[in-house]
Amino acid sequence: MSIDAVLAQDQESPRARPLIPGQAVDGRGAGTTGRVEERDLTFDGFRYTCRVVHHDDPVTEPVLVLGGSSQDRNSWVRHEKWLGPLGQVITVDLPGYGTADFLPAMYGVDFLAATVRHLLGELGVPRVNLVAACYGGAVGLRFTQHYPDLVARLLLVGMTTRIPADYAAAMERWAVMIERGETETIARELADRFMSPPGTGHVRKHAAVSRLVYQQIAGQDPEQLGKSAEHNTRLMRHEWYRPEPVPALPSLVVTGEHDTLCTPAMGREVAAQLPEARFLTIDETDHLAPVERIADFADLMARFCTDRPLEGLPYASEPETLGTRVAGAGGVVAVGPVETVAPGLGGAAVAGAGGSAAPGAVGPTTTGLGAYAVPGLVGAVAAGAGEPVASGAGAAAVPGVGVVGVVGVDVP
Repeated sequence: MSIDAVLAQDQESPRARPLIPGQAVDGRGAGTTGRVEERDLTFDGFRYTCRVVHHDDPVTEPVLVLGGSSQDRNSWVRHEKWLGPLGQVITVDLPGYGTADFLPAMYGVDFLAATVRHLLGELGVPRVNLVAACYGGAVGLRFTQHYPDLVARLLLVGMTTRIPADYAAAMERWAVMIERGETETIARELADRFMSPPGTGHVRKHAAVSRLVYQQIAGQDPEQLGKSAEHNTRLMRHEWYRPEPVPALPSLVVTGEHDTLCTPAMGREVAAQLPEARFLTIDETDHLAPVERIADFADLMARFCTDRPLEGLPYASEPETLGTRVAGAGGVVAVGPVETVAPGLGGAAVAGAGGSAAPGAVGPTTTGLGAYAVPGLVGAVAAGAGEPVASGAGAAAVPGVGVVGVVGVDVP
């Protein structure tokens, strides 16, 4: 079955109602689509491509979606009929992903966050509603930490601050398998990782989406395999999560009800690290919730981006309120002059008193490594060693794990 055939089966919840003026219940009302523009841009010598859907009467800031590492700028097209009436919808193939240029693993999350800053500057967009899923969540959170004035609202999907040790070990094995060309075995293992195992709970389109994940991974061409292998190396070399200050802004963290990769417990941990955030799960979904319930996920995005109520949704749990302010920790992720990421591992620490610099202030952490930091944070250093994180040691942001991240095939 083709992916279009599977996604065409998506149905809204019976009680779902349109939120945007002029939008019909099925999302096909007047003005739900607009002019589509694609632009090739270059940052620090690397070409990347964005897709922009324009709308003449926006009701909120543009929506910027940073998808998972195996998604591309077209992976959210089916969400656009619900999101289009909000205003601009921006998706992007960042360097190293989709059809963009190959990106060497020496360039990490800081560089990708700086690329997003470059993207908004080129588009002339002053602030966005940022929706960031899985690996895109790591980039999106770093972007929010470094360029807080550019983010109006933050929605993180399938995000975690830590990776289980067994998954980290599997990443190293998969890297070797990619070099050997054992794509079918990797595809089977990764499909099993992304999809919840039998008996976990009912997940919509479970069998069909599992087949699609397998086919996508097994069908990668040599260029895609090369990018996937480099992505794995990037994850093992750079921090997935860094406890730098996060601005106090409307924030929502979402996981699938039956997500066994980035579990609801992990999602709550992410929400607890933000100044204040709501957390909820999407019913009858796992790690691929944006694919398994397209209409409902798009409805959730629309509600959040227009400050509509999230209580009583027929497709989600009741929202919980979490965060450092709620816990009485002062409302910032990194408190005090130095906050270590991985105690006992010589992991990353924030040097200096913290605080984000003005948007646009981008500088290399380590010359030639391509890791970008914001002046004023003094970059991240290895605790007790005084060496930059991106010095080749591959410092991890997860206690007891040693490598971090999600392999380059996380569909959303």
